[in-house]
Amino acid sequence: MSQRSHPRIKRITTTTDWKSKGFYDEKYPEYLEEDHIIREYINNRLHDVGLAEIEIRRTPSQLNIVIHSSRPGLVIGRGGEGVKSLKAGLDEVLEKERLTPEKNVRIEVKEVKDPWSRASVAAKEIAKQLEKRMHYRRVIKHAMGKITANRSVQGARIQVAGRLNGSEIARTEHISEGNLPRETLRADLDYAFEEAYCKFGTIGIKVMIYKGEKFD
Repeated sequence: MSQRSHPRIKRITTTTDWKSKGFYDEKYPEYLEEDHIIREYINNRLHDVGLAEIEIRRTPSQLNIVIHSSRPGLVIGRGGEGVKSLKAGLDEVLEKERLTPEKNVRIEVKEVKDPWSRASVAAKEIAKQLEKRMHYRRVIKHAMGKITANRSVQGARIQVAGRLNGSEIARTEHISEGNLPRETLRADLDYAFEEAYCKFGTIGIKVMIYKGEKFD
């Protein structure tokens, strides 16, 4: 795991793109804080539905939010009630903060077909298992098997750090398989960080998945 910069930042405009786009201009600080509030609210509310990514697209009159989830049915709800409730709660939070002028909020939900090929989904699943007090070695080996079972995945690494299994001294353990060219800018690397809140302390989880090289 790189300790100098986020692996995604190195590859912006080459293999990855910004998660927030639109018209920011002179209101960049306000919009940036608003984006953080939106992501924090959605992450807390949809933590158990296989949330993979949140995209924010801004236009002068509209705020588009695209939610990528492995369980879109749970997000949408019966008759679209889930999305309506999410939008109502989001409107209430944004109105309470009053950071930017009121805009029309539009929420779109997209399905993630191979959830275990997404680092964020894998990290969240590992965190759930650790919070249930399962043995960390069994959890990360099972997760690695699920990740590498995807044909698009050519390599992966899972790292956990903290008071593993409630030990008195914190330590770091990792497991890796396949190729993982972290210094190659054209490498399609998916990275995610998650925290598991256990009774004996917080355990940090890092997942990195390599899906080949991009040349276009």
